[in-house]
Amino acid sequence: MTLSQGQGSNVRIMSERIGEQIVASPLSSACADVLVRAEHACLGISPFNSYFSVGRIRALAAWAYERFARVDFFVPDAPSAYTFEALGYPAEKAAWKARRQGQYTRNKIRTALDALGVDHAAGRVWGWAELEGSPAFARLHAEGRRLYEQEAEFRDACQDASEWVLAGKLPAGAVPDERQVECAVRYFLAELPLFVDTPAVVGTEASVFCYHRPPEVLRRLYRRELAWQPAPGQGFAVVSSLN
Repeated sequence: MTLSQGQGSNVRIMSERIGEQIVASPLSSACADVLVRAEHACLGISPFNSYFSVGRIRALAAWAYERFARVDFFVPDAPSAYTFEALGYPAEKAAWKARRQGQYTRNKIRTALDALGVDHAAGRVWGWAELEGSPAFARLHAEGRRLYEQEAEFRDACQDASEWVLAGKLPAGAVPDERQVECAVRYFLAELPLFVDTPAVVGTEASVFCYHRPPEVLRRLYRRELAWQPAPGQGFAVVSSLN
């Protein structure tokens, strides 16, 4: 692994283990500081996203375990149902699809860890069942919903993120309507606590959330342009493969 340091997005970390180079670019200078601390990484692994093959998860995990003292995984399983409801699925079928794909995603993570020889206990998966048991997550989730109801600029930013997600799933040229966005935004609000204060949820002093394609709202969040701002010790890195 090689490490070069600079300011903000100029910090790049690469791992060549198992033949794949991983590059991590922090969203801000504060994120860069947290990245260099290398205390904890939270790898976001999305269900219903073909990007996250077993091989890709294995490469990301190999990079993270080389770099960080502790690694966890975030799988937004149950909240995925909100996206399907927004697309017109009945609530029961949407929940079933989310559960099935969530379990499939967890299995891919286990397979990737097995290939690396990593004990499953060393890579906790945070899905909805685990997060519901966290008082810190409950507090953060409630705060995000409060801000969504009370702060117009924050609400608009969250809706923009949901429109971006839906646009990738609708037929070409289709635009989500207000009802669809209001339904789908519950998915983003369920994820948001992990972007704001992962340390409080997982019990660390510092944490870097790692994902390959953040929506613009997260760039604004880490530029501290919104009513809610990341906690001290919270970072975000855009993590992608050069292969």
